[in-house]
Amino acid sequence: MPQIWMTYDELAGLLDCGVLQARERVQQEGLDRKKSRDGNTRVKLNFALMAMFIAKIKGEFNPLDRAIQDIREVHAQMKGYEDRQAQLEDLRAKDEPAALAG
Repeated sequence: MPQIWMTYDELAGLLDCGVLQARERVQQEGLDRKKSRDGNTRVKLNFALMAMFIAKIKGEFNPLDRAIQDIREVHAQMKGYEDRQAQLEDLRAKDEPAALAG
């Protein structure tokens, strides 16, 4: 199982709260903490917080997925336009012999 460790400041950003509220939540949930070599305390995220973190990243940092979706939407619109144009051409082709005979 992968581990994600965050500082209290990073966790506060994830939870959209202040650092003190993030510390309180860490204590309430009994999350593991450790002091890093850089002097900052880091908190090990539980499964729910990891899921929140991953969802936040995917929502904010996936321009490629958004571009792919946009291309699919444009393709569907173009296909619909081509289908309508083909139907109109078929109708015109059917109407031309009747107009010439009349």
